[in-house]
Amino acid sequence: MSRTTRTFLDMTVWITRRPENEIASELEGSSGPLAGVRLAVKDNVDVGGVPTTAACPEYAYVPEHDAPAVAALRAAGAVVVGKTNLDQFATGLVGTRSPYGPVPDSRRPEYISGGSSSGSAVAVATGEVDIAIGTDTAGSGRVPAGLQGIVGIKPTVGVISTEGVVPACESYDCVTIFAPSLTAANAAMTAMGTAAGPRLWPTNTRLAAPPRPTVAIPRELPALDELWRNAFHAAVDDLRDAGATIVEIDLTPFLAAAKLLYEGALVSERYAAVGDFIDAQPGASLDPTVSQIISGARDIPAHRLVRDRAEVERLREQALNSLAGADALLVPTAPLHPTIEQVAADPIGVNAAMGTYTNFCNLFDLCAVAVPAGIAGEAQFGVTVVARAFDDAVAFDIAALVTGDPVEQDVWPAAITLSHELAVFGAHLKGGPLEFQLTDLGARWVGPIRTAPKYRMAALRTTPPKPGLTRSEEDGVSIGGEIWRLSPAALGTFLAQLPEPMLLGKVECDDGLWRTGFGCDGAAAQAGVDISEHGSWPAAIAAGAV
Repeated sequence: MSRTTRTFLDMTVWITRRPENEIASELEGSSGPLAGVRLAVKDNVDVGGVPTTAACPEYAYVPEHDAPAVAALRAAGAVVVGKTNLDQFATGLVGTRSPYGPVPDSRRPEYISGGSSSGSAVAVATGEVDIAIGTDTAGSGRVPAGLQGIVGIKPTVGVISTEGVVPACESYDCVTIFAPSLTAANAAMTAMGTAAGPRLWPTNTRLAAPPRPTVAIPRELPALDELWRNAFHAAVDDLRDAGATIVEIDLTPFLAAAKLLYEGALVSERYAAVGDFIDAQPGASLDPTVSQIISGARDIPAHRLVRDRAEVERLREQALNSLAGADALLVPTAPLHPTIEQVAADPIGVNAAMGTYTNFCNLFDLCAVAVPAGIAGEAQFGVTVVARAFDDAVAFDIAALVTGDPVEQDVWPAAITLSHELAVFGAHLKGGPLEFQLTDLGARWVGPIRTAPKYRMAALRTTPPKPGLTRSEEDGVSIGGEIWRLSPAALGTFLAQLPEPMLLGKVECDDGLWRTGFGCDGAAAQAGVDISEHGSWPAAIAAGAV
């Protein structure tokens, strides 16, 4: 990147940037899981003591406190570098609707960055920061990620607090994370997840995708040219090669809902958020397109809003029915990468096209993970994994299959939701014949474990043979097993299906922790064959002892 381009980016990415000596001092003293991590914050999210402008100078105010999402990341050690540019009042997907100037693409300055979280995405893509906060109502946390070749995580609506965020459409707003990799995004989401929103995770939350997930893709790909279609199909092929089953669905209800977000009465929520300010400040530095969109919603009658919300629900039911049997939906993140000049020539039309595959997501109460998927011509190309509400871990795992990244052992929803660890020692081990009984319940594999040296293992006289673990203080040994993580409802279901003579109880592990785990009736163990000397069930099988 040339120095001229970099100067332009420095001028337009940041609305407020803290002095480098202050940043360096805080980085030196930072501690926690995000120690040393540089953080950018979209300038519609509060940082205590720093102006929040929402890309409108006359709207600016100085909050006393951080938004909970910012506070959570700072508590984990992240250091705020500054506040980033955005499409004014988070109204747009292009990154050009700001009096602070358009934010260009990080690689090709004549092209758009994507919006509305434009500055946050480019700050990550250029390495100015390690992670960034964005927001997402219609795709603002995904479209810039796709165009900038980075990761964008948009959680289920309501699980992360939006307190301290200037509303766009309050019913659908989400706080999001941008990062250069899934690993970095996962760490940030884990920390930010402590800033819980008003929605509680259900007790049957799936904490992992199945080993071989079923992924739906659109039967038709509107708005994509041949080059971008080929890039999408290449990503689908990679996903299939990684073990996913691919099914095609009709995207019609999704696309119909996407149009309602701006073309219907739902846009009245934008007027409810900042319409009074716009009406009272005719001389403010308002982007003309943003002003037109928000002011145009002033006189929408309430009955139209009620009708359109009902239409969203009808379309949502159709859409979710079409996803029956699929774990997630894979779509292009954006259908094209226009130039700044093209957006200026048709600001409404180009912006509408950019939301083709994103606008429906929050309306339908879905979660999403946007990831890079190669290059289409000279443009960055990205895809988004979309999943049902609270299936955030499922979407994350499938996104890892798309990118080829290793699956995280402790993905962010599993780290912050109520869950239980289960120690297994036999057929439920990863790759074992009964592993499906755990994965079908959305259980997540955590890793290997060993018991304290106080246990014996027997091969029980069952069909097929099973290992029986019993505690022995006198002549016990350490037995190898694995840990899975399950939701409370999944653990209850699993326990209800447990056959005799197996029992669930507490098992002491060699790290000093007691975990829920498998044991068996003492009489059944005595009737079996002692295989403790082998140290684990797989080792006993390999030795021919079973």
